[in-house]
Amino acid sequence: MADETCTAVYRIHVWICRISPMIWRRLLVRSDSSIADLHYTLQTAFGWSDEHLHRFHIHGQDYGVSRVGGIIFSADPAKVRLSDFKFRLKESFRYEYDFVAGWEHQVHVEGRLALEDKGRYPRCIGGRPGKTAAVPWTSSRAGTKYRWTLRNYLRKSKPIWKRTICRPFVIGLGIWRNCTNG
Repeated sequence: MADETCTAVYRIHVWICRISPMIWRRLLVRSDSSIADLHYTLQTAFGWSDEHLHRFHIHGQDYGVSRVGGIIFSADPAKVRLSDFKFRLKESFRYEYDFVAGWEHQVHVEGRLALEDKGRYPRCIGGRPGKTAAVPWTSSRAGTKYRWTLRNYLRKSKPIWKRTICRPFVIGLGIWRNCTNG
């Protein structure tokens, strides 16, 4: 799979299938991001703790970060870049997380934008949380464990989330907070 000569930014719309009201996020991700990067970005955006198995289904093949006792993927997720897929506008693919709970996401490529010199990516530019909770938690202890996991990850690498307003909630350190009382 050949690398692109010019890095771009994909605007993607991700929603959880078969959930009402719809829970979704709109994200900006660099085209040179890996499949592993996208997995961790989605974990952060939806407030999950990366405790469960997952997979991407793109162009008829499964990709993901392998886990002990889980699915073995043929491609190294750190080496497979989003640019390798040469996504077209309006193209979609599937992301599944927690096979027992069945969280299936549709990932829709809405646009391909120029990379901003001072832009920080990945970035959430919109979304809608669930009505009673920001995200459907996979376990009761996930929130605490998730905050520590994310904090440790951010200490080891450059920050992945800039505090960005996503009406009606704010993302900061991967924790969704309501901005309004209604």
